[in-house]
Amino acid sequence: MGASPLQPTVRSLVPARIDRLPWSRFHTRMIAALGVAWVLDGLEIQIASIVGPVLQHAGTLHLSSQEVGFSATIYLIGEVVGALVFGRLSDKLGRRKLFIATLGLYLIANGLTAFSFNYASFLALRFIAGMGIGGEYAAIHSAIDELIPARYRGRVDLAVSGTYWFGAIIASLSEYILLNKDILPDNWGWRVGFFIGPILGLAIWGLRRTLPESPRWQLAHGQAEEAEKTVALIEREVEASGKTLEPVDPDKYIEVRPQESVSFLQVARILFRQYPSRSLLGATLMISQSFLYNAIFFTYGLVLKHFYGVSDHDVAKYFFAFAAGNLLGPLLIGRLFDTIGRKQMIAGTYLVSGVLLAVSGYLFKIGSLTAFTQTALWTVIFFIASAAASSGYLTVSEIFPMELRSQAIALFFAIAQVFGALGPTIFGSLIGDQDHPDRGKLFIAYLIAAGVMGLAGVVAAIFGVRCEGASLEDIAAPLSSVRKAPERLAETIDDLEPGPGPAPAI
Repeated sequence: MGASPLQPTVRSLVPARIDRLPWSRFHTRMIAALGVAWVLDGLEIQIASIVGPVLQHAGTLHLSSQEVGFSATIYLIGEVVGALVFGRLSDKLGRRKLFIATLGLYLIANGLTAFSFNYASFLALRFIAGMGIGGEYAAIHSAIDELIPARYRGRVDLAVSGTYWFGAIIASLSEYILLNKDILPDNWGWRVGFFIGPILGLAIWGLRRTLPESPRWQLAHGQAEEAEKTVALIEREVEASGKTLEPVDPDKYIEVRPQESVSFLQVARILFRQYPSRSLLGATLMISQSFLYNAIFFTYGLVLKHFYGVSDHDVAKYFFAFAAGNLLGPLLIGRLFDTIGRKQMIAGTYLVSGVLLAVSGYLFKIGSLTAFTQTALWTVIFFIASAAASSGYLTVSEIFPMELRSQAIALFFAIAQVFGALGPTIFGSLIGDQDHPDRGKLFIAYLIAAGVMGLAGVVAAIFGVRCEGASLEDIAAPLSSVRKAPERLAETIDDLEPGPGPAPAI
């Protein structure tokens, strides 16, 4: 990756001006407009899970169990493809263009899903909708982290990620009504359900269009004047709300020379050659949380049904407690990631959730739990694990240079999804058949998941990066950085590596 000889070096205080901003209506509006991405994903996953059995009816698409399962796989594959494709475009073309385009793609594809006339059309539209949501992940996390002041970044990022479960709750409540045959016939209820996401997306479409491009992205792509204007616009809005802006320390400037865009191959080379411990950290956190969630979430209904005799209809009641724990965790303890610190909290939440999962697995094995106590334990475990899982996305979006941020998120998301897909397969096979469920084998599965989380906690304790309150440029200098003013270096083993400095030409 080399600098363009036509681009001059620019000295700027743009990052420092963003990080010193107080919280304002602008930031609230931005979170409302961008954070809906996670709500939509939770909505989609849950709707697909609930309508699956309905799609097997003769009056609907009349799918087999295998076809229903494959449609979920196609959606997840679409997410991976979307993250990779739009993640690259987000780094190349800008955050704003992509978070508008990906939302539009999702709205159209999901709305058309309601009109699917056969299995092939259903699969194609699920894949495209998945691409839209996958693209949202990369563009949204990049935009949020680059626009949120450093002292709020951790709690905001975790809260946004946690809203996935708010979407799942909305889907469950909606489908509980829409799939009631006394209200709508089978072939109408599931179709109406696929309009819920687009309606929610349309509600924030106009709000999202009012958001500016990331000034940090503009600065790194030769648009220094536009970056200054964007920050000035945000500052005026903050001051108009009655907030007073602190003066900016002139020593916090950075000098950058715009760089050419990079390919995924170049991204991988930079990440794993220049940032080996950070890449190990990001991959471990993302893979472990994906494995845990896919394993537990996609099999919790089977556990309740086969081991506790819970009816299909009553499984939804237990789901709400499980989802509530996942939603509240990041919202209530997210601020500790900004105050106590990233390294301590990330390692702690992964380790504690792993230990609790192992303990609950043992209690399950010896038959000491009921459906109620099992769900209560899961609720407590995932209150903590949800914050841990959200911190995986936060970590990947913070610890790499800005020019790679969106593609790095996409790359680690794709890796995590591949490994995460193993979770339901392993857990499902160890549950056993319906007539002879095996507690001992499932206990082994719980120990595997607990071990994976524990390993991630150890990796975080060793290689974790202290990002709390730090500017993104202090954590990892932009590849386009020519000179950076004296800074607070991240206390991490990576300080001994060449990663935090500018990358050599490729």
